[in-house]
Amino acid sequence: MSAARKVDLPADWLAALQSEFEQPYMAHLRRFLLQQKQLGKVVFPDSANIFNAFNSTPLSAVKVVIIGQDPYHGPGQAHGLCFSVQPGVATPPSLQNIFKELNRDLGIAVPPHGCLQSWAEQGVLLLNATLTVERANAGSHQGQGWEVFTDRAIQVVSEQCEGVVFLLWGSYAGKKSQLIDGRKHLILKSPHPSPLSAYRGFIGNGHFSAANQYLQQQGKAPINWSVL
Repeated sequence: MSAARKVDLPADWLAALQSEFEQPYMAHLRRFLLQQKQLGKVVFPDSANIFNAFNSTPLSAVKVVIIGQDPYHGPGQAHGLCFSVQPGVATPPSLQNIFKELNRDLGIAVPPHGCLQSWAEQGVLLLNATLTVERANAGSHQGQGWEVFTDRAIQVVSEQCEGVVFLLWGSYAGKKSQLIDGRKHLILKSPHPSPLSAYRGFIGNGHFSAANQYLQQQGKAPINWSVL
């Protein structure tokens, strides 16, 4: 059985990304993750949620892409969707600022939890550049191969989809614009929603209303940004 067939992804994502699972960088990544577990290190999210962004938002359903950098590294937080935490977990500061901008932009009340699964199921691909992290060690799995994989996923969306909104928050995400065809998609950039930069241009960016306006211009249903 090929390595790709061991990964549970929607058929359209698997067709687009299958060759990636056969590449040397992916073999290195598998060895790295196995080594980490053999050393007794705790890796987040759990293995069932590593590809949650893809499983929650099939390629054919993608309307909006939000790019993060790393999963949260605290217990119970990460579940495979960037900026999102599992129900019952305290809302992290960056997500609090996302909710503040939602309230300012669209009048949406700040929700009682930080689980963005309902966004993903409407076509918002919540993609971290690195899909795993060691507990309490931010950035610990960067440079091991995940970025090659997720960059390819961004390129696939750019190539195979039409009229997608890319929300690039912060300088790291902003650099991903080089992977995107700006002639057929809308690219919106702003500072990151972290407390260090949110009031330097994230709060007030109007990205949520702008995304919906663009989607409607494309004949697509807007996103219900309320967190359900």
